[in-house]
Amino acid sequence: MFSGKTEELIRRLTRARIARQRVEIFKPALDTRYHTDDVVSHNQNSIRSTPVQSPSEILLLAGGSTDVVGIDEAQFFDESLVEVCRQLANQGTRVIVAGLDMDYLGRPFGPMPALLATAEFVTKVHAVCVCCGELAAYSYRIAASESQILLGETDAYEARCRPCFLAGEAAHTHRAEAGQRTAH
Repeated sequence: MFSGKTEELIRRLTRARIARQRVEIFKPALDTRYHTDDVVSHNQNSIRSTPVQSPSEILLLAGGSTDVVGIDEAQFFDESLVEVCRQLANQGTRVIVAGLDMDYLGRPFGPMPALLATAEFVTKVHAVCVCCGELAAYSYRIAASESQILLGETDAYEARCRPCFLAGEAAHTHRAEAGQRTAH
């Protein structure tokens, strides 16, 4: 999180529109953090999109006349997104996908590993660690929730590098174990 993924997606799709390409943008319907319809970056830049419940809707709505399809927050879709992207690419549509590759525990997230493996080009962007200022590849959850999907911003997550992420996880585990000992 906070690496500029959505900002980069908006930039690329805006350039495609400037080039007079036919562009369609999709996002998961469950992502209503900033706007119900628009894709909005943390910097408040936005682009009109179509919220969808499932990847199969993207195929139906993109049609055969779309030059470029943009998909934001891809990690929230199921594995069928990989096949949808493959079908679009095979019919000559350029597909640009943005999403988190790992969840808050540092595990591969949703369809992202398969998308990364099958993409022709991958741009991996990094945030800045809030603890030490190094490049950050992890989304450290500071909100109390065990759910894999928790929509949030700086109130729920911090960008962290590997050492700071691991230090936070160790401190969390220590606190949880101490809490269990005092509960008995």
